[in-house]
Amino acid sequence: MKIASWNVNSLNVRLPHLQQWLTAFAPDVVGLQETKLEDLRFPDDALAALGYRSVFCGQKTYNGVAILARERAIDEVQYGIPGYEDEQQRAIAATVGGVRIVNLYVVNGQAVGSEKYAYKLRWLAAVRDWLAAELQRHPRMVVLGDFNIAPDARDVHDPELWNEGHILTSAAERDALRALLDLGLHDAFRLHSAEAGVFSWWDYRQAAFRRDMGLRIDLTLVSDALRAEATASGIDREPRTWERPSDHAPAWVELG
Repeated sequence: MKIASWNVNSLNVRLPHLQQWLTAFAPDVVGLQETKLEDLRFPDDALAALGYRSVFCGQKTYNGVAILARERAIDEVQYGIPGYEDEQQRAIAATVGGVRIVNLYVVNGQAVGSEKYAYKLRWLAAVRDWLAAELQRHPRMVVLGDFNIAPDARDVHDPELWNEGHILTSAAERDALRALLDLGLHDAFRLHSAEAGVFSWWDYRQAAFRRDMGLRIDLTLVSDALRAEATASGIDREPRTWERPSDHAPAWVELG
């Protein structure tokens, strides 16, 4: 089963890209973030024409998440973090082919010390509590999404700039990510590569993609029960080269 995550940065704009990529890459399951669409406007018919079922929760202009599955049933859908009141649509979970998929669009946080930063840390604490309970019920789990956290210095183009006092790389954010991993989750990319300088996001400014000034903030995490089955993982840079691309590239893991 090939499972992928992609922050499409507006499905209204990027639907042709998604259709092209689904046809070429043929993932079995995809978590989308930043769909930026109200549910009534989600293109489930267009995706069904490619063989993908969809579940989604969105809102106008901001946020929005979805799970797509190719020729597989999508069961036990959870919209949002149970017991955590939040108007922002940032989390969705479902079971596909016996694997629990949790798709997260983690808060950006704006700047260290800001209210949005505090919200990010509260949100991640709620996610940790949710996943701790979820893993008891669903030990075969993949947690994926735009985490808006670069795990370590290998995952940033300039470690001196992106230091532990900077948003997306601050000590508290990395501690929050580590708390998720400590539940028994593993960064699938790092199961197969220790390489530095492999990124999933590049700013639209400063010719960042051409200069490869990026961050690896889109992750696929596999549970203990799936670790041995994670046979390959990576980031597909190709869609970032297309005209009017998302600023993110898809991250993926293959379970054998």
